[in-house]
Amino acid sequence: MNSFDYGVALLFSLLVLALGMMFSRSGKNMKSFFAAGGAVPWWVSGLSLFMSFFSVGTFVVWGSIAYADGFVSVMIQSTMAISGLVIALVVAPAWNKTRSLTVAEFISRRLGDSVQRKFSALFLLINLFTAGAFLYPVGKIIEVTTGLPLELAILALGIFIIAYTAVGGLWAVLVTDVLQFTVLSAAVVIVVPLSLGAVGGMSGFLDKVPEGFMALHNDEYNLIFLAAFTVYNIVFIGGNWAYVQRYTSVSSPRDARKVGWLFGGLYLLAPVVWMIPPMVYRVLDPSLAGTQAEDAYLLMSQKVVPAGLLGLILGAMIFATASSVNTTINIAAGVWTNDIYRHFKKQTSEREVMLMARLSTLVFGCMAITVALLVQSMGGIVSVVLSVAALTGAAIYLPPIWAIFSRRQTGFSILTTTIGSLTINLFLKFGWPWLGGDALTRSAEMLVGVSVPVAFLLGFEGWYAWRKTPNPTCEAYLEYRAGQSASTEGDATSVEANRYAVRILLAGVAMIGLLIAALGVLAESARLATLLVGVVIFVPALWGLKPLQWFSKKSRT
Repeated sequence: MNSFDYGVALLFSLLVLALGMMFSRSGKNMKSFFAAGGAVPWWVSGLSLFMSFFSVGTFVVWGSIAYADGFVSVMIQSTMAISGLVIALVVAPAWNKTRSLTVAEFISRRLGDSVQRKFSALFLLINLFTAGAFLYPVGKIIEVTTGLPLELAILALGIFIIAYTAVGGLWAVLVTDVLQFTVLSAAVVIVVPLSLGAVGGMSGFLDKVPEGFMALHNDEYNLIFLAAFTVYNIVFIGGNWAYVQRYTSVSSPRDARKVGWLFGGLYLLAPVVWMIPPMVYRVLDPSLAGTQAEDAYLLMSQKVVPAGLLGLILGAMIFATASSVNTTINIAAGVWTNDIYRHFKKQTSEREVMLMARLSTLVFGCMAITVALLVQSMGGIVSVVLSVAALTGAAIYLPPIWAIFSRRQTGFSILTTTIGSLTINLFLKFGWPWLGGDALTRSAEMLVGVSVPVAFLLGFEGWYAWRKTPNPTCEAYLEYRAGQSASTEGDATSVEANRYAVRILLAGVAMIGLLIAALGVLAESARLATLLVGVVIFVPALWGLKPLQWFSKKSRT
């Protein structure tokens, strides 16, 4: 990268930061700070879910697997499309109907305050590892492209992300996600053909790949792993407390369903084009080994994209991966403030609550930085992400989803399922090999992680059905639900704030289009393609300000 690339990256970063700071006015109360007022447009929430989920791994985790194992990386990510469609049909609208601000709030109403506090403590503990795993790729991207030491990159970006999220709340996260989607979609259109051109086109690429590189599965990522990973993703995308925000922050179950449809539809198309650059780089340079494979995506981009555009891609990649950190820290602060702090200190002013929300954002952000600094000592990002997912994902996220649909589950059964599953999974992962047994393979690890909590929950369903055990907590919750308003619109203040947010968002997209078009004019290579992509982004964004008037009128009717 040259000074021009760094300048473009800085310009993009300042643009995103400025837009995020404009949402400081939206975080005046708990609902606006953590749920954007409950009236977010479904397409914004859907794009945000897409960006929040994929950004943690696309460039580093899945890019590493694509470089090392080839097309199987596409198959792994395609399971997320299936999961998204299932969530759209079943899970997303069910979460929206709970009308809860957070998953913890639902657990409190459905299973009791005591269960909620214990569950929240478990979530916050696991959330630290998730946020740290999300932050590590941000530092890795900066290290590869700038030469800055990894530790310094993680510290600098972590501090920046904490400040950004603490000021703007959920709308700052949502806007960041949509702007990233715009830039990275443009980058794919440009980078993929340039990458293939470097090896003689698609035919040249296919002729040079190693044997078995285009296989749909392999020994490590076999059919058992893919099936278990599909179920895991239904649970993780449908139950992760941060992602549930995307279903509950829209105004109706119908809009929540659209969020899932959009996520699943994008994942039907995106993995194929995402994984081409690191796969092509395997042909160009097969020498990367171990954690070096995590650099493949960035190294390919450095090799083919024109000056300036690489800086824009770098900025978007940083914010894309940082999006997951934003999301995770935001929901952790929400759980602490709304469901733990307010429980112990009931008489608090709105100002005091918002101060605690921002302070808890700072604390959880610092903890995430600490975990990110330890990732390499834990075996690298691929090992950390997949192991944490297998060991904890279904154990902590499936029981609350199950409780939405089941009238039999109690606080005891849900908590026992989570604690029991975590204990068994951790023993099989660490205890059994320590005693001399065989270590779990990748597919066995994922299969055990999914099947153990399912077995617990099915066992409790059968036990309670046989005993015909009454469930007064569930009955009280159903009475509460019946008394809730069926309104599908946000309050007037929230609707107006969200009109403002969409206007700012479209203005930001238009400015990005202009920036890409300007880079096309200045580029020495791929000039026409870059210019056209910029124009295609700018014109619809400018035009979108007019339909926004229709959106505003519809919101008032």
